[in-house]
Order: sequence, then structure tokens, then C-alpha cells
Amino acid sequence: MLSSKIKAVFGDLAVDKRIASKSEFTMLPRYVIENLASRFVEKFGDDYASKLQGFISKYYHEAKEREKILSDLMKFDNIKIIDEVRVETDIHRQTYRAHLENLTLRDCMIDLEIIEEHENLLITGMWGLVTLKYAIDIVPKDREGNPLMTPVLITDFQPFQCSFTDLGLFREARDEFTFDEWLDVLINTLGLNPKVYDRRQKLVLLTRLIPLVERNSNLIEFGPRATGKTYLYRNSTYYTRIFAGGNVSPAVLFYNIARKTLGEIGVKDAVIFDEISKIKFSNPHEMVGKLKDYMESGQYERGPKKAASGCSIIFMGNVSVERDETGKFVPVEELTYILPDEMRDSALIDRIHGIIPGWELPKISKSGYHLAKGYGIASDYFCEIMHEMRKLSYMHIIDQEVELSGDYSIREERAVKKVASGLFKLLIPNESFSKSELKIIMDVATEYRKRVNDWLHILEPGEFPKKRFEYDVRG
Repeated sequence: MLSSKIKAVFGDLAVDKRIASKSEFTMLPRYVIENLASRFVEKFGDDYASKLQGFISKYYHEAKEREKILSDLMKFDNIKIIDEVRVETDIHRQTYRAHLENLTLRDCMIDLEIIEEHENLLITGMWGLVTLKYAIDIVPKDREGNPLMTPVLITDFQPFQCSFTDLGLFREARDEFTFDEWLDVLINTLGLNPKVYDRRQKLVLLTRLIPLVERNSNLIEFGPRATGKTYLYRNSTYYTRIFAGGNVSPAVLFYNIARKTLGEIGVKDAVIFDEISKIKFSNPHEMVGKLKDYMESGQYERGPKKAASGCSIIFMGNVSVERDETGKFVPVEELTYILPDEMRDSALIDRIHGIIPGWELPKISKSGYHLAKGYGIASDYFCEIMHEMRKLSYMHIIDQEVELSGDYSIREERAVKKVASGLFKLLIPNESFSKSELKIIMDVATEYRKRVNDWLHILEPGEFPKKRFEYDVRG
């Protein structure tokens, strides 16, 4: 049984994925619930569920309870809550400002030892059990006596996220599984039931992760609603920023000139534009121009700031589908018109490395059927593994083992190799592969870029003729 094998290979890093799917826990991210559940199972055994429910009920509070929490803090001097803490460095005042994201409480004070012990508070923010103290007596004040920070001090922090990354363990674990078993391990890890999907659909699902493991990879996915697009990015990593429709400004995305702070592209592993048709750019010409420059070079400028980043870009659009004569689902809308007007630009589309055919995936409708039923890798550990793999490049393996043939431009060749490198990291992290496995990866990489070329040919047939994207595996 695969679950037993996963437990034997990954030990404490193997998690029963059914836990995080329980509806009573959905107020917290999947990786937080999995981390907590593992601790409670170890401590309470089969009685963990009720104990965990009680713990969350006691310490987790919704944002609407903010004023009651602050009132209790003033009354009792100390309280504990479950929240996500992010910390900013205030270099001008030589201090730190902590923000409680769920409680929407900003500019709190924080014990310096906590920051030294948990550096990710400064990078991504972390969920945990937070001890707060009402500290009106030590809050810094300006010359007029006005407080410069919120009179709340974080005195203790117990993280609910993985505190280490052992990439070697992950790579060695791959040796213990066949190719198809490893596909199921990863699908289970994402919280989905591998029995629902055929091999092709599993590969399509896993290509969603390519931007999370491969720097500066740009993908777009079109598919119907409820296939798990947003669910995957929200629950598998905390190194992303999701823009779900609405207005996006250059200050938020690239660089805030007034605050002198990097935008999301400067600090995240991937930025996701969900429901792209509903995205509004506050300055469309500047935004699209900077996006094109960044997607090509990995660098951007805004005002006095010049910066480089490895952040990947993901666009997601909802599309209507129907069955074709072979019974497969295909999109029935022209893809161009799913994009907002300012993005219907062939130069921007040409910078997309591949199109994920999300229309091939079934809708996730029944939790008892579509969600994982067995063990997978702990989500917080897997998140850190994906983040760590961004520092590696497997492109040299593609160069050594594959010869591209056809009508590739430099941009197209780079796109195919990026998609192939990212998928290789996910499927063959131990670098031990067969010729047939490498062909599976290359088939996906060339198909995804060919789909971009076909789209461009429809838009501007004179500038973008139809091409052959072929390859040969050496040896």
C-alpha cells in the first residue's frame, strides 16, 4: 500500500492528508493544520481530532473579534492567539514592526530573540501561537509624547510551520518509488486523490508547480472553475502572492517609490493573477510594459529602483469547455478574449513559456471522492523543498541529454528548457532517469510551448508562422 510506503520512507514528514480536508479546519492554511495535526497525533493518538478542535477554538479568532481581543489584552495583560506574524525592519528607528495579519493589528513590538530564532518572520511571515502583552509603559514615543508603535509586545512565538529543509532526504526518497508511484505521492501531497486522475491529468496538475521550483518561469492556465487552480497555490506554499481580480498597481507589484519598498515580484517566489479577466491595472501602459521587460529579462526598473528577481509569473483564466468528437474536453472560447484588453499583446504572450491545458482536468466537487484519502509529504516541508529547489538548475541535464530540432527561436528554446527543467526537478529530483521518463518530460515541455506558438499564429500569422517543436533524446 502506497501510504505505508510513504510513512516508512518519510517518517515524521508523512502526514495523513484527510486531516486537513476536514471542513472544521478550513479557516487555517493546509500546511498549518497538517503541522498541528502531526503534533496532536503524536501526543494524543486517536483522540487527536477533538483535542485539536478544542485547541483551535480556544486560540483562533476571526478578524471581526479584533476589538474583543484588544479589550481582553488590556484587561488581562497577557493573551495567546493563533495568527500569522510578519515582521518589517524599521531601519530609521533601529527597530522592528510586527504585524498580526489575521487580527489586522500593525506596528506591534516584538522580542528580538524571537526574530533571531525565526528569520522567516522577516521573509514570508509565519503562522504560530503568539503570546501578546499589553505594554503601554515601554512603547516608544515621539517628542510630543505620541506613541510611535502599537502598545502590544509579542513575548513568545511557537511556529506551526516546518523549521528545516532537508533536500537530500527528498532526493533520496525518490529512489524508493517507481515513476507512477512518485506521481501519486505528489498528488496526495497536494491534497488530491490520485485515483481520480489518469497519468496525463496527474502530469498536467503537477505542471502547476513548475513556477514554484523554477525561477523566472511564466505559465498561463485556462480551465473551467472548480478544478483546484487557486486551491493549489493557496495551500501548497506560502512564498506566493495571489491577486484574485481587482486593481493591481505598479507600486504593489514592482516598487513603491513613496515607501521605498519592493513590490511582490521582488519578494515572492511566484505571483499569481487569478481570474485574469477581472484584473485591472491602475496604470495599464506602465504595468504591461514593465511586465514584458521583467518576463523577458528577470529585471525591472521603477523610479530610482533597479532590481532583479527570480519570481515566476502565473496567469489563470476561466474558460468554458465542451466535449469534442473524441470525448475530451476542449475550450470553446477564443483564449485571447479571456485576457483584459491591455494584455492582448502578442509581445506579452510570446514571453509566456507554456500554456497549461486546465480544461483537461475534472472539477473537484465531492470531498469524499476528489480529495486525498491517504498519506503524503507534509505540506510545509514540501513548500520549503520547492523553495530550495529554485536555487538549483537542471537545465544542464536537458542540454546534455536532449537535442532540440525544428524551428526554435532563442526565446522558444529557453521556454522549453525552463518547463522541462522545472518538471524534471519535481519528477526526478534524484537525477536517476530512464530515456522514456525523459521523453515524458520533453513531450510536455514542447507541447506547452507549441500551444503558445499556435496562439500567436492565430493572432498574427504573418509574424508568427506555425512551427515544429521536436527533439531527440541522446543515447
